[in-house]
Amino acid sequence: MAFRRFRAATIAVTAAVAMSSMLVTPSAIAETRRSASEAGAPGVGDPYFLYQGNGGFDVRHYDIAFSYDPATRRMNATTTVTAVATQNLDRFDLDFRGPDISMLTVNGTTAGFQRDGQELIITPGSNLPSGRVFTVVVKYAGVPPVITDPDGSIEGWVPTDDGAFVVGEPQGAPAWFPGNDHPTNKATFTFHATVPEGTTAVGNGRLLSQTTASGWTTFVWDSTEPMATYLATVTIGKFKITESTTPSGIPIYTAVDPRLVKRSAAAVAQIPDIIDYYRQTFGPYPFSSTGAIIDYAPNVGYALETQTRPVFCDVPSNAVGTMAHELAHQWFGDSVSVRHWSDIWLNEGFATYSEWLWSEHTGGMTAQKLFEQAYAGDKRSFWQITIADPGVVDMFSDPVYDRGAMTLHALRGKVGDAAFFRILRQWVQAYRYGNATTTDFIKLSEKESGMDLTSFFDVWLYQKGKPTTW
Repeated sequence: MAFRRFRAATIAVTAAVAMSSMLVTPSAIAETRRSASEAGAPGVGDPYFLYQGNGGFDVRHYDIAFSYDPATRRMNATTTVTAVATQNLDRFDLDFRGPDISMLTVNGTTAGFQRDGQELIITPGSNLPSGRVFTVVVKYAGVPPVITDPDGSIEGWVPTDDGAFVVGEPQGAPAWFPGNDHPTNKATFTFHATVPEGTTAVGNGRLLSQTTASGWTTFVWDSTEPMATYLATVTIGKFKITESTTPSGIPIYTAVDPRLVKRSAAAVAQIPDIIDYYRQTFGPYPFSSTGAIIDYAPNVGYALETQTRPVFCDVPSNAVGTMAHELAHQWFGDSVSVRHWSDIWLNEGFATYSEWLWSEHTGGMTAQKLFEQAYAGDKRSFWQITIADPGVVDMFSDPVYDRGAMTLHALRGKVGDAAFFRILRQWVQAYRYGNATTTDFIKLSEKESGMDLTSFFDVWLYQKGKPTTW
């Protein structure tokens, strides 16, 4: 994520935010049922979002079919969730903040349900034994909400003048589809998006088909590699579409709001070279396609690394650098995802350092110079956030990005280039399509360097204050 989410709190909030839905802690209903031995847990226990995600099952695939009319902002949708029970279940939850539900079935049979904050509590007609594959079909219609985050920024389904800007980090995905909304439960996705003719719906993965009938166009997108829910998007609007490939043959699909084509041209032109440079530096590109979505949603204030195709709310002042940042996330954040949100520096620090490497590679400021520039900053608050656990309000603040990148550059100096780049390549290989923690990164760094790095990481990640020795 770039444009630094922390700063979004200062952006003037438009009428869209009037629809915003704050994170709601489940009521006593959820607390009471937690003791039931056959009920799936209403959350995975993430320290930042306690009730995010759900226990008792593992989602394998989402099939999300919807129509959306930008004129009325109404959605009509059916989401099919295919999952495997990981315990015997007589009840389980999905995360959902979206429109009113008209039908819900489990394995084709009508199921009982109730809604409690973000929790959709489902009681199937018969128990689901551990190991069983089951499907949940949820039909719903209405206006999807905009979500307000703890730092004041907005996400979810954000209406635009010609469609919708759809972003989900860290809690916006349930605005438009029910799911197991935590990075630790990745799944494959298929989207069937029907929009008025002349409007384009751009999703993750590969475009399988585009058909028009009776004034409406349906786009079918398929994402075959595992994806966290917060990385899913189907952003809708009037776009100029370009298709090409990288020098190594990876398909590129780019959608740009016509108002932004000229200003974004330099950044879009760099996509093939950025991807190939990162392939050479970090290892194989982890997905089947790439590209970007550059929309006009100025009330949002940031870009997001939606899988395969980052989405931008506008053209930032440092357009090429921001593009390099978001594409680096395809390795660091999308393929290798955090296990807990407190480890967010593994996403943002790594993407920022990748941006530094790209700058150096293309003749801009070197990583060393960028490190020195950041280190010279004397703003005391910059050094008062614990990078390995910044807190939910500060998880997208400047120190997480910049001090995270500084940590990596300091590590590079500590262990040497050969060991450092071996660490990065092993990181993306060992945890490809999975989840990892700061502790995992420390262990890998020590293994690949042959050094005891306890004091080093303590100074850079766990202590407040400006490091002086490491």
